[in-house]
Amino acid sequence: MLEKLKNEVYQSNMQLSKLGLVTFTWGNVSGIDRKKGLFVIKPSGVAYENLTPEDMVVVNLKGEVVEGKLNPSSDTPTHTVLYNEFPLIGGIVHTHSPWAVSFAEAGMDIPALGTTHADTFYGDVPVSDALSKAEIESDYEENTGKVIVRTFKEKSIDPSAVPAVLVRQHGPFTWGKDPQQAVYNAKVLEVVAEMSYHALQLTKADIKVPQFLLDKHYYRKHGKDAYYGQTNAKSKIHAKKI
Repeated sequence: MLEKLKNEVYQSNMQLSKLGLVTFTWGNVSGIDRKKGLFVIKPSGVAYENLTPEDMVVVNLKGEVVEGKLNPSSDTPTHTVLYNEFPLIGGIVHTHSPWAVSFAEAGMDIPALGTTHADTFYGDVPVSDALSKAEIESDYEENTGKVIVRTFKEKSIDPSAVPAVLVRQHGPFTWGKDPQQAVYNAKVLEVVAEMSYHALQLTKADIKVPQFLLDKHYYRKHGKDAYYGQTNAKSKIHAKKI
């Protein structure tokens, strides 16, 4: 079942290690088949060097394991909530990458300070509220997903435009159209978190990127008029010739 998706999720999990986004087993990737209503996720606590595609676990949108010989990631309930509440996403990543975690532990959004950020995230990457004692003691991982969803609803943020969040006192989650894009977004998040940290140390001035520059960089890569990259460039050149 879902052999192609298992391999994609396996390869994406291995990318976390190659990109320096995980230490030990501190991270996971999942990917979903929307037609089947099933997603594939890394098994819990298995070292990356020991993983195989066959180790990936298949889970339904109720959070129930339907195939796999190993226990799924302990973050599976969080992924389940996000897949149910954000129907356009196709892959999810969770890491404990240190620069993003630094902002999560400080309870701070990662501010949009420049074009590197704006190319991927249309605005600040939000930090969630802290989970309450009751939320932590009952269905902790499921409530982690719920606090992420609540954060986006309360702040009126489109999860497709800002495909990342910082869970306060915990760490980052990112997502995308597929597992590979979710990993890409996780790496970009870590890079812009480090950049933002250093920029904020260098000045106390208001250095937020202006809206017109945010718009330019985000929309040149995203949306119907995007022109960044070879496919879009060829389309626009062809259109001009016509």
